[in-house]
Amino acid sequence: MTAAAEPPSDAERAWRAMRALVTEQHDAKTRVCETLGLSFVRVKALGLLATGPLTLRGLAAMLACDPPYATVITGDLEARGLVLREPNPADGRSRLVTLTPAGHDAARRAGRILGTPPPELLALPAGDLATLARILAAVTGSPSADEGRDCGPARAAAGPQHPFRE
Repeated sequence: MTAAAEPPSDAERAWRAMRALVTEQHDAKTRVCETLGLSFVRVKALGLLATGPLTLRGLAAMLACDPPYATVITGDLEARGLVLREPNPADGRSRLVTLTPAGHDAARRAGRILGTPPPELLALPAGDLATLARILAAVTGSPSADEGRDCGPARAAAGPQHPFRE
């Protein structure tokens, strides 16, 4: 006789529901890649560079890839006219990667696609949305909507923000 499987915990059920909503029911990742004609790692690179220029090594670290792969990524983005790679004036041995105007436009388009809530979320009552936003802010460590947006010097000093997160 085999033991009956334990029912999933509330945390497991919540995690499965969040994953299903984000990766199955509302696959913004696929939509943004198809819209921009880029792989998602390239979309992420645009989002990171939207906060300001980065060295290739810094971009590689933020993308969790090795520097040669960051060079391939930025080479492709440069060929598409989305970034410029120039010598770093602070360190002649490294290169700075900067978005072009077309790159900024692509990053904004990606942000709009990735930032659009799915219809299932928009259909929730306002009180439920506020509760969900507060809970997710606590889980992710990000500020909740009721804390407002800090765009001042403190945020700038905190360094690059997560791609596409306001």
